[in-house]
Amino acid sequence: MGYQSSSSSEHLILESISKGKSDEDGPTLGSYSAWLMKHPSALDSYEGMMKPVKGKSLVVFLDYDGTLSPIVDDPDKAFMSEKMRSAVEEVARVFPTAIISGRCRDKVKRFVQLENVIYAGSHGMDIFTTIGSFKCNNQHRFRAVENEGDGVIYFQPAKAFLPEIQEILKVLKEKTKTIKGAMVEDNKFCISVHYRLVNVEDVDTLKEMVKSIMEDYPSFRITGGKKVMEIRPQIDWDKGRALQYLIQNLGFDDCNDFLPLYIGDDKTDEDAFKAIKDIGRGYPIVVSSIPKETKASYSLRDTDEVMSFLLNLVKWKSSSASDN
Repeated sequence: MGYQSSSSSEHLILESISKGKSDEDGPTLGSYSAWLMKHPSALDSYEGMMKPVKGKSLVVFLDYDGTLSPIVDDPDKAFMSEKMRSAVEEVARVFPTAIISGRCRDKVKRFVQLENVIYAGSHGMDIFTTIGSFKCNNQHRFRAVENEGDGVIYFQPAKAFLPEIQEILKVLKEKTKTIKGAMVEDNKFCISVHYRLVNVEDVDTLKEMVKSIMEDYPSFRITGGKKVMEIRPQIDWDKGRALQYLIQNLGFDDCNDFLPLYIGDDKTDEDAFKAIKDIGRGYPIVVSSIPKETKASYSLRDTDEVMSFLLNLVKWKSSSASDN
């Protein structure tokens, strides 16, 4: 998850090639065209990607910020377009679909406004579904809160950390007031400290401040993203584990006739890409208009290409159903 001022994909691509630009996800890897040789466009590779899917079930996983919505300076204004909402809704009608975001689950749901998808907020530490076929797994290593009634299930492996998270949140909000542009976001089971609007000369000061505060909370860890510091409980859980959990509880863990697909743009999505690689089949797709280190096999340049790809999935499903 992260926030980036919008600009055209063409401009970013040309800039990355001419200047060797990179984002905060890793070192510059040369030209975008060379990078595409290793991570080909999912749109250009679409027909070949779909051949193994025929006769199998496709399970779709999506990040939110930078994937379904443009990256913006203000995290509270990361709205998805009506066209994107319609595309996601159509995909969810024909494939099991989950949105796994670092955002608070309730906030993501308010942004997406769809009832036919599974929502996993806080990097997968807060899973909610009203889908009746979703099966409850009581064997998870962390004690979870799972309330079943009217088809509603909650899965929250980090619930025990909530009081401490609220304490950290209060401290961070108070301490970071001294740094102009710093934004602290409550994502329920994790906290995001955004510094996109912070003056360059103050960024290191903010980072050191956050690190100093977190020294008093050894049960938590700090991870990075695009102009953001993420504070999470020290538990063995991330977007990759959430993806595995959802696959299991959707009933696909013992099946060889399904293919997972995950689309995301930031560091935390790499855990989901790795999970798909560990499964040994499926499609990890990174959203990026510049070359970057990634475990993804395919790429899409921006949210517009994500929408086009999702609509292609719907068309493929419709045409394959007609063929059958």
